[in-house]
Amino acid sequence: MIPYVKSLTLDCQDALVVARFWAAALGGELDTDATSAKAFVEAPGWGGPNLWFQRVPEPKQGKLRLHFDLRAPGGDIPAEVKRLTDLGATFAWEADGIIVLRDPEGNEFCVEE
Repeated sequence: MIPYVKSLTLDCQDALVVARFWAAALGGELDTDATSAKAFVEAPGWGGPNLWFQRVPEPKQGKLRLHFDLRAPGGDIPAEVKRLTDLGATFAWEADGIIVLRDPEGNEFCVEE
């Protein structure tokens, strides 16, 4: 049997803040036992990997080597960027039609068609 990706774990300073953002951004379910030290977001719909968030003592340093690429629903990148920034994301840069945003702790992710 071949393994599959069950979950992705993100290190952060406040697991609850980052987990709330990603639960809202992706339409996932935030676990009711979530705390600032650890939080879990169940993947919505089709059963993609779940997300774990764990507090670590050090802040993020440098660009992430792994990040999410989000597909804008209906290809409407400006509307999706607005929705995500309303949830707490911030604009980082744009390159070749791809918008790079940061979550509340500065973790980069892309929004594309």
